[in-house]
Amino acid sequence: MHPRALICLPTYNEAENLPLMVEAIFAEVPTLEILVIDDGSPDGTGAIADAIAERDSRVHVLHRTAKEGLGRAYIAGFRWALERDYGLVFEMDCDFSHQPKYLHDFLASAERADLVLGSRYISGGGTEGWAWHRRMLSRGGNTYARMILGLPFRDLTGGFKCFRREVLERLPLDEIQGGGYVFQIELTWRAVQAGFRVEEVPIVFPDRVRGDSKMHGAIVLEAVKNVWRLRLGV
Repeated sequence: MHPRALICLPTYNEAENLPLMVEAIFAEVPTLEILVIDDGSPDGTGAIADAIAERDSRVHVLHRTAKEGLGRAYIAGFRWALERDYGLVFEMDCDFSHQPKYLHDFLASAERADLVLGSRYISGGGTEGWAWHRRMLSRGGNTYARMILGLPFRDLTGGFKCFRREVLERLPLDEIQGGGYVFQIELTWRAVQAGFRVEEVPIVFPDRVRGDSKMHGAIVLEAVKNVWRLRLGV
């Protein structure tokens, strides 16, 4: 039997997606719980989350008053989870680029590994609906990070992850500086440096079908610069 598991689900203007995502997650694994971390969405996502939580005790809501970025939202979710008795904590996007059907694979891998990475770049993984330049940028960024940090994992920038509680307890959450892609790289880097076991499971990552993409050039540039910060320990 798996330990109690929580999905950290950050939202900003996900009013269309949130009810569908909650339904899809529970259709796959009814025993999971969800923490919606809403950054004051002007489209009413927070109120929708509250209404869902009133109907379903498996759903919880953490309201944040300002949009501080995905990394800060996840760290707030991690702290919330660590204050409670969750044994597994997921990172997952609400836009269906992270497909709930893969949750079973994550749970199976988490029986062996301390950190499970959803990977687009191992056998069985991939992307759908991406322009050629986005594919090139993503693959190039991953190759760059792997070379600088000396890590064997094929997908360091992905945000579909599952942590054992022990990993989050050891991570210096106050010191993690990055947002966007470098945040994801840093979490894996620090887990490896602490001696935890990491596995990748294949996922297919489709482009989001509702709302706007949160991928921006500044996020990529931040990752390029900050990989060296991690490598040099500064």
